[in-house]
Amino acid sequence: MLCAPLWASEGTLGALTLYAPQPAAFRAHDERIIELFATRAALALAEAQRTDHLKAALVNRDLIGQAKGIIIERYKVKPDAAFSTLTRISQDGNIKLHEVARQVVETGEFPDTTGH
Repeated sequence: MLCAPLWASEGTLGALTLYAPQPAAFRAHDERIIELFATRAALALAEAQRTDHLKAALVNRDLIGQAKGIIIERYKVKPDAAFSTLTRISQDGNIKLHEVARQVVETGEFPDTTGH
C-alpha cells in the first residue's frame, strides 16, 4: 500500500491510497509520482469545495435578502432593523440564520424559538 495525504491550505482533505497485490511493489519513483498526483487531486478537491461553499453562500444571501424584504414590508422597518430581527431570532433559537430566513420566506412566519 502507498498513501499520500491530500493537503490544502484548509488542512488535510483526505488521502490518495494505492494498493498492490504483493508486498514491496512500490519503489521510490512511485512515491514521487503519487505525491504529484496527490498535489493535483488536493488542488482540484479544494477548488470544488470552495465553489460549493460560494454557491451555498449565494443561495443563503438571496434567502436572507428575501426574508429582510418581507420583514421590511410587513413591519415597516429599515433594512438594518430587519436584519437585526433575523439575527436575534437566529441567536435566541440557536438556529442558523439562513434557516430562519428560509422559514420566513416559505411561511411568512418566524420560527418558534420557545421550544414548544
